[in-house]
Amino acid sequence: MTTDLKTRPDTFRVERSIQIAAAPETVLALIEDFRNWTRWSPYEKMDADLKRSYSGASAGVGAVYGWEGKKTGVGRMAITRADPSQVLIDLDFVKPMKANNKAVFTLEPQGGGTKVTWAMTGANTFMSKVMGLFFSMDRLLGGQFENGLADLKTAAEGRA
Repeated sequence: MTTDLKTRPDTFRVERSIQIAAAPETVLALIEDFRNWTRWSPYEKMDADLKRSYSGASAGVGAVYGWEGKKTGVGRMAITRADPSQVLIDLDFVKPMKANNKAVFTLEPQGGGTKVTWAMTGANTFMSKVMGLFFSMDRLLGGQFENGLADLKTAAEGRA
């Protein structure tokens, strides 16, 4: 098993995309304001008793969102870049495991709408590599990203 862990990559990337029939600015407003995440984020639906805190800017660069829940654990996100083409987020998990990842939303005008790509990157720690022997990070997060993007599409296209 030690050999298997040594061959695992030191970083991971999970990415999913969707086409949305709305302008990049419309989609951006749903991403850069953490208060709007309740309309589309799959993580908002995981825990009925989720405790949320908002600080910093109300939207865009400097906006900070903290959460605590039984199923979602404890963490914090901070937007470090926000423009009509991209939103970058520092994503810090505290519990159940400590991790520092990056989330990137890329918005590309396409066919009268917007192609939205949601990606997450981070380090494959020793524990992540062990867990990766039993389940796929791409499968685990990828499905959640797909659900979130579908709900983002619904919200952006005005069907929420």
